[in-house]
Amino acid sequence: MAKDSSFDIVSKIEFPEVTNAISIAMKEIATRYDFKGSKSNISLEKEELVLVSDDEYKLDQLKDVLLSKLVKRNVPIKNISYKKIENASGGTVRQRAELVSGIDKDNAKKINTLIKNAGLKVKTQIQDDQIRVTGKSRDDLQQVIAAIREADLPIDVQFINYR
Repeated sequence: MAKDSSFDIVSKIEFPEVTNAISIAMKEIATRYDFKGSKSNISLEKEELVLVSDDEYKLDQLKDVLLSKLVKRNVPIKNISYKKIENASGGTVRQRAELVSGIDKDNAKKINTLIKNAGLKVKTQIQDDQIRVTGKSRDDLQQVIAAIREADLPIDVQFINYR
């Protein structure tokens, strides 16, 4: 009797890595010449990044520094959704960026249709913010993983609990 194999598709962010990336980015900003005397800061409030700087140009530079540090720490930057730039106190500008964790219903449906269109003998099941894929053949599961990696999804996904 063949046992079913399965894996879970998740989209998660490691918040300790985000915190480390922020502290490394702040150290670099403190030593950079173009940020001398500026009021630039990056902070993490719950599941949201808050970037503050003197003007929009420095805010873009701040974002570039932060994104490079996040990439080095393997934090998926696809899962960051920036909100609009707003004026803050002291003549500075602020931008909030939400760290999206989990697969929402729309993206889960996209992934489900992608798997169904692959024509493999697997079953999918949406469980809260993750998707479980089950099948008799491990080769089919490997093909599902390959198809999802090739697809251009709006979020970054990881594959866990492969059994």
